[in-house]
Amino acid sequence: MILPPAIAAIAPDGRLTPVLARRILLDIARRRIQPGTGSAPEFLRRRTAMNPWPDLQPVLAGIPWAVVGAVATRAYMPERATKDMDILVRRRDGDEVQARLHAAGYKVVSRLAVPGFLVRAPDGAEIDVILGSYPWLNEALAHVRQDPAGYPVLDLPYLVIMKLAASRLQDTADLSRMLGLASDAELARVRAAVARYAPDDLADLESLIYLGRYEMQSSAAD
Repeated sequence: MILPPAIAAIAPDGRLTPVLARRILLDIARRRIQPGTGSAPEFLRRRTAMNPWPDLQPVLAGIPWAVVGAVATRAYMPERATKDMDILVRRRDGDEVQARLHAAGYKVVSRLAVPGFLVRAPDGAEIDVILGSYPWLNEALAHVRQDPAGYPVLDLPYLVIMKLAASRLQDTADLSRMLGLASDAELARVRAAVARYAPDDLADLESLIYLGRYEMQSSAAD
């Protein structure tokens, strides 16, 4: 891929990595952000579960798991549309999870780009099962949150770490909004977790917090 000159200057080897792409996006946002462009505070603080997803809690009873990805963000920001639900389980539980899903009528469709597999529910909904072995995973699965539908959701610090690692455009947008809406106490926990498990991302984390809080301040002012 041929990079534009401005980007090539900070990517001399010609590779635009996800992390570099995120930093370029954050730099653009910091330079161009304008007041008066945010959503209403009432909308930003709304928490809903309007999009229906299969209830996996009876199927996976006794196995630690949590919703991650786009569906998980509705516990921390306004709900947004997504085509599938992502769940995270321990890699060593993968065979048992697959066996239980199969017994409940779920069909394995394909493998994921990361360790895991895609299944299709009897009603047609698609679920990405991510098999994790992260150093923070046991801690995270022992302290899950609940979203408005009562689903177990990855706690904010660990969801932030996952989205920082993914570094896609949508992940960056989700991070900015979730962090902008987080309380000071929640941000302290996020900072501590990122410092422990992803210290190279601390500077980008502060930029995301700044941009997210700026959006909230602009919305409140409007």
